[in-house]
Amino acid sequence: MLFSHLDCLCPSLLLCHSSRPSLNATFVSFLFPPPNSFHSRSSLFPIDDGLLDDGHSDQVGVLNSPTCYSAHQNGERIERFSRKVFVGGLPPDIDEDEITASFRRFGPLVVDWPHKAESKSYFPPKGYAFLLFQEESSVQALIDACIEEDGKLYLCVSSPTIKDKPVQIRPWNLSDSDFVMDGSQPLDPRKTIFVGGVPRPLRAVELAMIMDRLYGGVCYAGIDTDPELKYPKGAGRVAFSNQQSYIAAISARFVQLQHGDIDKRVEVKPYVLDDQMCDECQGARCGGKFAPFFCANVTCLQYYCEFCWANIHSRAGREFHKPLVKEGADRPRQIHFRWN
Repeated sequence: MLFSHLDCLCPSLLLCHSSRPSLNATFVSFLFPPPNSFHSRSSLFPIDDGLLDDGHSDQVGVLNSPTCYSAHQNGERIERFSRKVFVGGLPPDIDEDEITASFRRFGPLVVDWPHKAESKSYFPPKGYAFLLFQEESSVQALIDACIEEDGKLYLCVSSPTIKDKPVQIRPWNLSDSDFVMDGSQPLDPRKTIFVGGVPRPLRAVELAMIMDRLYGGVCYAGIDTDPELKYPKGAGRVAFSNQQSYIAAISARFVQLQHGDIDKRVEVKPYVLDDQMCDECQGARCGGKFAPFFCANVTCLQYYCEFCWANIHSRAGREFHKPLVKEGADRPRQIHFRWN
């Protein structure tokens, strides 16, 4: 029996665990990156701001994160899952040590939740936490130990007052970070949008389908993930094959993402590059430096140096345009943890 090694199985869930299919049976392979390039962000339009999403960078540690793999392809080891796993529906009285004890059998880990360092609380305030495993193989072992109900994975944990409570386990499959919808179309960064506030369960294929349904012409979608743990950061990118769809998307500014249990309003902006020359002077008025500003107004949609921005936007009708600047310092950073 697949779950015979589980310490506890909830009777209410036992009826639902039989013949659980493989998690990546329905995943769509992306076409462009080479087999060994499971990067820590959207591989076609990388942005490496080095910022993690849930405040776990303040963990004190003495052990470097190893590179761990759970599959082989053409003789090369390939990661399948992020080492960061969401766990929700925790008992309200379970503390960090008890969460760690509940999952330590799968391998060394750190327990984290948003704003943990600032709050100095021993209990996850909203009933969910993140498990940061040292080994990627630990995530696979955790998945194998789960039982499924209504397409969701569960494992039972206990607290001082609640015994065998099913909590949701939500792993992130790395192949869900990229999706090529139309491989025949060239990818144009100037027809690409940045989507902020993307719900973390949303896969690239789902983001692509939603945007294609709204605007048409989608050829690629990517989910941004953090450099260290390769877990979604809450942002994504969508590339369009035509200018009409691109302009329609950025003109909307906000989009309602609806898919399954997800219903969230997200922000849409042009994707800003940091290696573009000024479209007006081609670097002649700025010493050949890359343009720092991009105008997202549909009457412009151009990169400008400081001189040309001031010159063009002093004209009537353009004085209220606002520049977009690429955010974040593009420097990945290594993070150290103390594994429990």
